[in-house]
Order: sequence, then structure tokens, then C-alpha cells
Amino acid sequence: MCVEYDTSVAKHCREPTAEEVREKDRANFCDFFKPRPGAYTAPNTTAVEHARAALEKLFQ
Repeated sequence: MCVEYDTSVAKHCREPTAEEVREKDRANFCDFFKPRPGAYTAPNTTAVEHARAALEKLFQ
């Protein structure tokens, strides 16, 4: 998500000169896009870490 994304304003964007993105489920481009901090949270990687440790043990 973008820091300017806001569903409570027109065009869902706080940037007044940005073009409206009509098809939000398709690839699009915006000159004003700035990723929101924390927009991506990594999945739980515990299982991956255990599998990697077990694999490394095999080759020691």
C-alpha cells in the first residue's frame, strides 16, 4: 500500500494531482507511489528455519 492511499478521499488518494486508478486489481503505475512502512509483514518462518537447520545438519 501507498502512504497516500486513503479510502475516505476522492480517488482513494490524498495526492491531488494523481490519476485515478480504476482497475486496482491489475498492474498499474503511479509517479507518487511511496510504500507505507510496515505494509508487508513476513509470514511465520519458524517451519522454514527448522527445515533449513535440519538440512544443514545433514551436511556437517
